Amino acid sequence: MRVAIVHDWLNQMGGAEQVLEALREIFPEAPVYTSIFDPESMPPRYRSWDIRTSFMQRLPGIIRYYQWYLMLYPLAFESFDLSGYDVVISNKSGFCHGVVTAPETLHVCYCLTPTRFVWMYERYREREDIGRFLNVFLRMLIPWLRLWEQAAANRVDRFIAISRAIQRRIQKFYRRDSEIIYPPVDTDRFRPSGEPPGDYFLIVSRLIPYKRIDIAVEAFTRLGLPLWIAGDGRDRPALEERAGPNVRFLGRVSDEELVSLLQGCQAFVFPGLEDFGIAPLEAMACGRPVIAYAGGGALDTVIEGKTGLFFREQTADALIQAVQSFNPADFDPSDCRARAEEFSRSAFQQRIKAFVETEFARYQAG
Repeated sequence: MRVAIVHDWLNQMGGAEQVLEALREIFPEAPVYTSIFDPESMPPRYRSWDIRTSFMQRLPGIIRYYQWYLMLYPLAFESFDLSGYDVVISNKSGFCHGVVTAPETLHVCYCLTPTRFVWMYERYREREDIGRFLNVFLRMLIPWLRLWEQAAANRVDRFIAISRAIQRRIQKFYRRDSEIIYPPVDTDRFRPSGEPPGDYFLIVSRLIPYKRIDIAVEAFTRLGLPLWIAGDGRDRPALEERAGPNVRFLGRVSDEELVSLLQGCQAFVFPGLEDFGIAPLEAMACGRPVIAYAGGGALDTVIEGKTGLFFREQTADALIQAVQSFNPADFDPSDCRARAEEFSRSAFQQRIKAFVETEFARYQAG
């Protein structure tokens, strides 16, 4: 199969880029088509890839002011000539599913989420701290972008969703069915230490409103139990003001420190509502249980009573009850590790490869 991979933009590292790297390992000869590429913001290994950018790469100030060119992203992806490929895989959270493929080309969309600011604007605005002028601009664009999004979704032959929550969104917004294949977790990097855990509970997160770190800060301040928070963000000063002396803010930590922190925690605390959520699985890969809000991707990953506990209201009171009922002796590190291995990089790659090959054979057969 002649395969091409399409990715929204390459100007920062995140979960989408972890998926992209796993896809390239499956299809190492596949070029990567993307709207813009900032080599300085990406790992050096990306510079050796066959990355093909759109006309947007030549626009003035595009790397710094990429949000201001919002109207051009649909045009950028529609401008690519992908006629020479048997399979196109779009790794989508933005506009890249809008590429135009030939009738004989199979287009598989790995959907991280239907575009957030188009379909869930208020939540997106809170998440990204949108300013007043940009807010007015985006609200004017949304009706047109929703029409374009639906037309673009109709060009996709098969959708893959990253969780049941995203599967429901694909059905609601695009009126399309999808298969679920969970994103990969680096179970080689995240492993149990073999040592007894420490006495602290742990959060690893950006400190922004929708992550609901405020719930955990209030709950643990009232409980008086040690809570360590790794990560930074615009909410940090306000959270530090509300936190008791038992809540410790670590700021950004190195990759090595992150693994050590996960290995040593009593439990990983996950109070937000996420599309999927890699961090709880990284904790489970280290043999540690999770205390999570019962919503979003956590429902796909945490097995209640075996690899963690749920609290069912996003309130400090509900989290306090869950923490008070938590007994680390109830959770076997090997169960947590085994659950994480179901989401390993190799498992993801096997499922994606099998899905693409099966669908391509069906497509060829008509």
